[in-house]
Order: sequence, then structure tokens, then C-alpha cells
Amino acid sequence: MKTTILKKLSLAAAIGLVATSASAHFKLNSPASWIEEDDRGDPQKLAPCGGTLADGGTRTDAVTDVTGGQMLTIDIEETIYHPGHYRVALSSRMNLLPADAMPLEMVMGGRGPEPRPVSGRFPIEENPQPPVLADGLLENYERRTGPIQTEVRIPNIDCEGCVLQIVQFMADHPGHREGGFSYHHCAMLNITADPDSPMDDGWM
Repeated sequence: MKTTILKKLSLAAAIGLVATSASAHFKLNSPASWIEEDDRGDPQKLAPCGGTLADGGTRTDAVTDVTGGQMLTIDIEETIYHPGHYRVALSSRMNLLPADAMPLEMVMGGRGPEPRPVSGRFPIEENPQPPVLADGLLENYERRTGPIQTEVRIPNIDCEGCVLQIVQFMADHPGHREGGFSYHHCAMLNITADPDSPMDDGWM
């Protein structure tokens, strides 16, 4: 038992050495966000697509046209650092997007003078199933600056007004009232299937 506790405290301390803020933020540069974002990417707390209880966000009406079966570049910027990883999901409606994952455990850590319970690592789907496109993306435990890019394959489907969701899961975080341990951004996509390729099943 003592060994387990020491391991947890060591992990929390190691994470705490690189953590620079009690709140992480990221900005979605591309595809175009469905709501207006400030320089930090706010508002982004509420699941599934950002906003806050006080500010639901101003709609941009931006829609990105994509071809099914192709790779889509996701360009983000971490405006306030926190360790963790990202998950990308796709659905025809926001209410069909997956719930946020919860941390596998709480550990003692944080940046204050006294340790407090903070999130440890989060589960990662090794074999993502619809509506999740990819999980465990851009996992990091050190500060990164500037734009960061990754790619996901868009399923070969026809979907007008599909919702692409990017969620950041934060380790070494005490949680916040409106979004738990996560921040959220979404983009609206008009997906046109490639007629020369097989259609993908299971997407709603």
C-alpha cells in the first residue's frame, strides 16, 4: 500500500514539475470553429462543443467541405499548457457525441503549497469505434508552443452539417465546475462520400 501511494505521489510530483497553470486552454485553428474564439480559445469549457454557462458562444456559421475517406488536418494551439491528450469524434448531431472520459485515478499533486487530489492519466481507446475517430492524440507531458497539427481519416459517408469534436483531457488537474477535466471545440463539416470508394458503416 505504501509503495502504491509513493508511486502515485511521484507521478503527481513529476507532472507538477512541468505544469504551469491550473487551467489548460487550446485554440482550434483548423477546421474553422463553429463559435468565435478569443486568443486563448475561450469559451471552451462545456461539453460537447464549448461555451460556458455564462457564454454559450457566438456562432461563426463556418462549415468546412470535406471528401469522405480522406485525411483531414486538425490544427490547434495550446494557449495555456497542461499535460494530457486529445480525442476526436464525429457525429451527425451534437447530442450523439460521446461523453467525456473520466480519469483512471485521482492522485495527490497540484501546484499549490499543499498537495491536493488531481486527475491522473485518462483511458485511451486503442481501437476507436464510432463516433470516435481517434484517441490518445498529441499526448504530452511538456510545454509546446506554436501550432500543432495532426490528421484523422474522415469516414466515407454523406453527412451535411456533421459535427467534428476535439476534446482535450487534462492530467494533473483538480477539475472545474463546467467541464470537469476537459476542454472542447467543434467544427461543422459537410462530408461528401467518394463514389469510387466503399462506404463506411456505423456512423450516425
